[in-house]
Parts: sequence; C-alpha cells; structure tokens
Amino acid sequence: MKRPLMPAPMELDGLRTYSLADRPSKVFAEELGRPLSGDARLSDLFNSLPAQLAGKTLLRVRDELCRARDEGRTVVTAIGGHVIKTGCAPYLIDWIRQGVVTAVAMNGAAAIHDYELAAVGKTSEDVGACLHAGGFGMARETADAMAVASRRGAQEGFGLALGNLMAEARDRGAMANPEASLVLAARDAGIACTIHVAMGTDVVHMHPQVSGAALGEASMVDFRRLCTVVSSLAGGVWMNIGSAVIMPEVFLKAVSVVRNFGHDLTGLVAINLDKESKYRSTTNVLSRPASVGLELTGHHEILLPLLHAAVACKASATVRKAA
Repeated sequence: MKRPLMPAPMELDGLRTYSLADRPSKVFAEELGRPLSGDARLSDLFNSLPAQLAGKTLLRVRDELCRARDEGRTVVTAIGGHVIKTGCAPYLIDWIRQGVVTAVAMNGAAAIHDYELAAVGKTSEDVGACLHAGGFGMARETADAMAVASRRGAQEGFGLALGNLMAEARDRGAMANPEASLVLAARDAGIACTIHVAMGTDVVHMHPQVSGAALGEASMVDFRRLCTVVSSLAGGVWMNIGSAVIMPEVFLKAVSVVRNFGHDLTGLVAINLDKESKYRSTTNVLSRPASVGLELTGHHEILLPLLHAAVACKASATVRKAA
C-alpha cells in the first residue's frame, strides 16, 4: 500500500486582508461594563451593565414588564416550586401590588410550598433524611389543606379555593406568616391564581383524604380559567419561571385553545427564567407561541431580585421625569 505524501505547509503570501477599522464587529468599547464605587446608587448598577448578552436581555425584560404595565396589558407569571422554595415569592407579591403582574399560574409543588410557608413559616423537608424511613411528605396539615381546597376547587377552581381557605385561616389567626403567600396575595388582589397538578407528583397525593377526582376537576377548572387569561395576552407578557415541563405544556395547550377560538395573540412577549435552558421552555414558551422570546439563565434567588430592582428603578425614574 502506497503511503500518502507528507503535505507541505501552505504558503500564506498573498492572503486577502481588510482593515480592522472597516470590519463589522459585534462588541464595541461603549458597550463595556463600568465598575462602580461603594456609594453608587442602585440605578447606577443597571446603567453600568455590559450591553452584551444577558446584560442586554435583563434590561429588555425589564422594559417589556414596564411597558406592559404602563399599557395595561396582561402579565402572567407561571412558576415551579423552586421559585417559592428559594425565597422569591415576595418579589412577585410586590409586583402584584404594583400592578406589574396581573395573573399567576403554578404547579402543585409551588402551591404546597406557598401554603406551608404561610401556615407555619417553613417548608421544604430534607428528603434524603426522611425517605428511607417512609416519612417523606407525610405532614398532615398540608394534605388536609389541599384535600379541602381541591374539593372546593371543583366549583370555584383550585387556586381561588386555596386562597379562600387561607384567608379564612388568616381571619382566625391560624396562619403564622400569611404575608408570604403568593396565592393569598393574588386572591386579595382579585386576580387569577391557577394551580395545575400532575397526578402522583406532589407529596399530598400519598394521603388517603386527597381525592384524585377532586384534584383533577379543580385543576381542569383552573386550566379553563387560565385559557381566559391567555386569550387576553395580545401585547402582554407570559413569564415562565422555574418550570421545565408542566407550566410550558399547560401554556402551549392554552394557546392552542384560544387560537382555536380566534383570539389575537399578536405582540405576545414570552420570557423564561430558569437555572438551565430546557427544550419545552425554549420551544413551547419562547419559540412557538410568541412574537418575542427572551431567556435569562441563572439562579432564581439572584435573577428575580435583580429584575425586581430593575423594574423599581425604571418606575422611579419615570415618576421623577414626569414630576
């Protein structure tokens, strides 16, 4: 077998070149980040971010939320359980009170953590320490509350029923920390809060008093309520936070329903905030349904406080300018 000849190094004389000054570029000196001093204002932080990648996206998300609020558009936050577990409900509650968020949707885990924080001021057990002894998920009060709320929810919807149940407990002085509840804040504000359960996924599903029929009917009522919310999303914002599967799938089906009825979703902005970029959130939230898709990847406990502060700073600057 004849061996191939060793190739000679290519001669590079005569290579075509161009001027660096004339070359199209994607990064410019004026877009670089600016270090701040210790006495800088919060607003200076957002003005100092690099105008690149996530730095630009954070400010774009801020601008879309502020625009939607100023135009009176629908803004939905769809969340998974870790948003509550990482201490981020207060930011969403404040957005409800400011009129930034006009509807909330969540999976069953988020509702459970929300209830436990309000009821006793703590949540999120140590699964590894409890699992082998069969103790994981066996808290009575949580299962009782979800059993009652789901039975009531067959008529009024799961989210509203849970909010009403918690309000009744608050009125009796039986809630340790009601101001921490996103479900209760939505109920008090009179906005939709819907709960979307996947059977067998939540700790309360192990308890005999929790009815699968009631959970299913309550979740179905909430899905239909969410369809009404989604039908008003033209020019609005759907923000998926910390749900990689359930809430993106619920959203996709709701979009199909309202499209089937001929509702206009022109100008819908979809936002995804999560620790990782996943198929369903990028495809079924950002790509297929929306006119604009924006994604921020990182920890909820860092991204949401930053975004909340950015919205607050822009709102404050707008008020000062108007005055």
